[in-house]
Amino acid sequence: MTTTAAPTSRVTRNPQRDFLELSRRVKAAGLMNRRPGWYIFRGVMLLAGFAGATALLLTLGSSPWQLAVAALFGVLFTQAAFLGHDAAHQQVFSTGPRNELLSQLVANLVVGLSHGWWAFKHGRHHANPNVIGKDGDIATGALVFDPDDVSERTGIVGWITRHQGWLFFPMLTLEGLNLHVSAIKTIINDETMHRRGLEAALLAVRLIGFPALVVVVAGPVLAVAFMAVQLVVFGVYMGATFAPNHKGMPLLPKESRVDFLRRQVMTSRNIRGGALMTWGMGGLNYQIEHHLFPRMPSVNLRQTRKIVREYCAERNVPYTETGLFAAYGIVIRYLNRVGLGHADPFECPIVASYRPV
Repeated sequence: MTTTAAPTSRVTRNPQRDFLELSRRVKAAGLMNRRPGWYIFRGVMLLAGFAGATALLLTLGSSPWQLAVAALFGVLFTQAAFLGHDAAHQQVFSTGPRNELLSQLVANLVVGLSHGWWAFKHGRHHANPNVIGKDGDIATGALVFDPDDVSERTGIVGWITRHQGWLFFPMLTLEGLNLHVSAIKTIINDETMHRRGLEAALLAVRLIGFPALVVVVAGPVLAVAFMAVQLVVFGVYMGATFAPNHKGMPLLPKESRVDFLRRQVMTSRNIRGGALMTWGMGGLNYQIEHHLFPRMPSVNLRQTRKIVREYCAERNVPYTETGLFAAYGIVIRYLNRVGLGHADPFECPIVASYRPV
């Protein structure tokens, strides 16, 4: 069930100053400070995980147990992607170049993504979450998030769109492969990419070297099954982590006039849960706080939540939080209704008040 922080008082809305006041409170609590010890621990744990998984890969040979190792690698690659995400948001080091280099190494060499492709796409998303025509995460592709685009889908594509909610998780089994293909396409086509040569070299090592190692160790037949399992786990895990954060939340028209605080909070959804949930989602279960303070170390988001919830209640800003499986249910119902051509079924009255007239 979705919960929204209830207003506790009436405060005159001042969009120009509302976020500045919230930011002042968060900084006064020391929550924007770097957490090097946390990231060292996180990096060491990841390295230990990869070392253990690699040791299993090398010792099990052609055993069917290699498929369990493949699933483990899928989890580890996703966890590494979370670390790369933090570095791309300038959370790890105090300087931009160091964060960018770490993000490139993790994204290209470890995960098999293009840092340049992801940083551009994700930057646009953070600036305009759920804004039609500006947020690439809701652009029409395999799925349709904007009801106005449904009429263009006909034939088998139209059938998929009409059932896209139920097909969402099955389609995620291909997301890992899609992410690798997108990385390759971007590096080939984007001649302006910063450090393009480095990205290409690192990506080649990852996307050629890792499968080659699996073939040598497990044999070609088992290697195909191994890579299939690894890609499925990676794709489903990535998609299942990012989907609950914004999907099914209100969409904003391109010309909407919503201030930063309300734009970030009203289009984001937090996921309830303890330390295990935070680990599983890489801290992205605190999506509202992450969108408000993208450079904040993810380990500080939990403490920031209390401040943000109280502040949103003071300012009468809807703050949405729900359980993980409830969020998946919302996403599936939303996609199904959009796919059937319904108008935005999760329209927020407050968001509607910002629509241009």
